[in-house]
Amino acid sequence: MSKLTRREFIPLAVAGSVSLCRDSQAVQPCSSTMLTPIIDTHQHLWDLTNIQPPWLKDASEKISASHTIQDYKQAIEGLNIVQAVYMEVDVAPEQMQKEAELVRELIRDNAGPTTAAVVSADPISPDFQKLVGPWSKWPEIRGIRRVLHGGTPAGHCLRPEFVRSMKYLGEVGLSFDLCMRAGELKDGAELAKKCPKTRFIVDHLGNGDPKAFLPASDPRHAQAEHEPKVWQEGIRALADQPNTICKISGIAARVPENWTPDELRPVIHECIERFGPDRIVFGSDWPVCKLGASLKEWVTALRTILEDFPEETRDKLLYANAKRIYRLEAVGG
Repeated sequence: MSKLTRREFIPLAVAGSVSLCRDSQAVQPCSSTMLTPIIDTHQHLWDLTNIQPPWLKDASEKISASHTIQDYKQAIEGLNIVQAVYMEVDVAPEQMQKEAELVRELIRDNAGPTTAAVVSADPISPDFQKLVGPWSKWPEIRGIRRVLHGGTPAGHCLRPEFVRSMKYLGEVGLSFDLCMRAGELKDGAELAKKCPKTRFIVDHLGNGDPKAFLPASDPRHAQAEHEPKVWQEGIRALADQPNTICKISGIAARVPENWTPDELRPVIHECIERFGPDRIVFGSDWPVCKLGASLKEWVTALRTILEDFPEETRDKLLYANAKRIYRLEAVGG
């Protein structure tokens, strides 16, 4: 396991020596080998008195209220989450600068585990470089994201201006998070191929839907958002690009009714096996995960599934890879 700083060890010790794991039968204590600390690379926060993401007005009441750093600290109690990377919340264009400033202030205040951030910018905007250029010099900023599963059409990320913006990110040392529909993952693979000097982080296991892998006789299978083959081919195409990372996140928001960890295994296993132990990281997707599961339920289910893999792989997925990829030693301390 990677060496912990004093800042990381204290919350780990406070978390206690026993956590709980959920399997298909019951909730059981985790073995001592499952106490790997976690870096959460996909933490959402929004205080509606400061920013108002447009999409929240139509969101479930489970997530439509403010979710602050204090709420997050309560949600991670006992889970061994020792650091977090803020993920942009799809704010309106006129609030992108404000969001970046707010998260920078949060990190500098050292009010919680948040130590770095991925912020929002539109790659097809003529002002993209003007907005992103100064951020690339902020020590808190690690990357950019623009959600591609909303109103954007297929092929949007392959537009010439989009590709130019992605190449620029590689030049200034920032990553780009690919958050897109399962049927368009091959577009993401083509984009990564066009921009070999830019790191692309595939959010939410490529939005793989666990319901797609349920037996056809299971009525929940009919609710799947895609066919298994479509997603599998896209994930394999992305994994073939050496400048891609897969984020083990998002699946908790789309779990089937009365789900078990076993039903998440096909999607998680596929991504770990395709990307390999050095190109996978964990993300909570909190509070969006609450659409299907609490953060505790998601973390304990994942720990159960990770018992299928060597301890070194678990350590890399939950902690070591994120420490390296997000260069977290350069922030906080």
